[in-house]
Amino acid sequence: MRFSDLTAVAGLAPDALPEGGFSGVTADSRLVAAGDLFVALPGSTTDGAAFAADAAVKGAVAVLCSPDAEVSVDVPVIRAEDPRRALALIAAKLYGPQPETMVAVTGTAGKTSVAAFTRQIFAQAGLKAAAIGTTGVIAPGVSIEGALTTPDPVKLHRILADLSVAGITHGAMEASSHGLDQRRLDGVELAAAGFTNLGRDHLDYHPDMESYFASKMRLFDTLLGAGKPAVIFADDAWSARAIDAAQAAGCDVLTVGRKGAFITLKRVEHEQHKQVVELTHDGETHRIVLPLAGDFQVANALVSAGLAIAAGVAPKTAFGALEHIEGAPGRLDLIGTARNGAVVYVDYAHKPEALEQVLEAVRPFTTGKVAVVFGCGGDRDPGKRPIMGEIASRLADLVYVTDDNPRSEDPAAIRAAIMAAVPGATEIGDRRAAIRTAVAALSTGDTLVIAGKGHETGQTTGGVTRHFSDHEEARAALSEVAA
Repeated sequence: MRFSDLTAVAGLAPDALPEGGFSGVTADSRLVAAGDLFVALPGSTTDGAAFAADAAVKGAVAVLCSPDAEVSVDVPVIRAEDPRRALALIAAKLYGPQPETMVAVTGTAGKTSVAAFTRQIFAQAGLKAAAIGTTGVIAPGVSIEGALTTPDPVKLHRILADLSVAGITHGAMEASSHGLDQRRLDGVELAAAGFTNLGRDHLDYHPDMESYFASKMRLFDTLLGAGKPAVIFADDAWSARAIDAAQAAGCDVLTVGRKGAFITLKRVEHEQHKQVVELTHDGETHRIVLPLAGDFQVANALVSAGLAIAAGVAPKTAFGALEHIEGAPGRLDLIGTARNGAVVYVDYAHKPEALEQVLEAVRPFTTGKVAVVFGCGGDRDPGKRPIMGEIASRLADLVYVTDDNPRSEDPAAIRAAIMAAVPGATEIGDRRAAIRTAVAALSTGDTLVIAGKGHETGQTTGGVTRHFSDHEEARAALSEVAA
């Protein structure tokens, strides 16, 4: 790419651009190859400008940075008001094609499920489709495990190009608040976007709920574009504000839910492993047997169907596909049933609203007691710990407080913050022992939810990550009880 192209691609002033061009772009000095443009991004702990000299030694032909960055190198330095956005737009242009129809979803909870469900609806409609998010990249012939909900822009645009070359025409992706705030999705051409809900999360990164919400709304006011469909779940406490934000951005707002106008939820019958859902769309009533438990999964399914319809799938096809969808990994996964009939689930719920949703979801079909095993992550918003303890105390009959990912924090201090709000809980720091204790205590009609880690296969303590799977441990505990 010519440096002169950056005027059209990223809006950079032509008189500030050097001669020549570059063959690649990266913000990671460790990955610099000869001929690359190195983008020095400001960070919370380190500044990319500190690695500019190293990037130049490795062959970077220029450095792009913020106006006030201190950079001293022997290659041209390009200044940009928003280097993160410039990086994403350059990557989008440099790495080429994208699937022709991309949709994205934001919200505190439900993003992974909505992306997974939308991909499955596209597939049921006969389209080659992919999902990109927390659990990785899922597409026909492609499976890449993920580490971040929203990949960095260089990785993301390479993935999109690879998917397009592989014949993938439709994609659904998660849009995290971090990803939106850090411009990781900029440059993705969206056909539609969705909103699920908003609750307390990531307040270790965002200064308050208002800035957290604003970062979410960037999906509509900056990335989607006027006239394009914004599918918004209408029944959340933040729905009205999300609707206002999308309308102010000129989006075509399509609401779903009990208060929804585009897809209206009329009635739900809860069963242990499925739900009978009655809804209306465009004057027609549809009866769907959704093979998943929980009101939150109904909400996720409605947003998914709305996105698929907005992207061109026939309504009848979209609603019919909901009867065949599979839940995303680690989202209320039924692990097994004990000999006495008690059931065990694993769920990724690691934030207050998600824990509340999953405990409320299992109550209608639990004839005995609801039990929960959970903890809170270290180096993350400490304010949610007593909130989650209160939720567990209120909605579960048996509570086991254990370790999640303590990271660099003292695990006992994290547990103590939770226990302060649920003094009647059983505290067992060893997560494996907590799961075995909870499973062994189950009686007929009980339901156990092991919450917090979901699909994850590692536990980080003291900076060291060791293999740990709630799925494996729950199955092992059930086997011991049956022995």
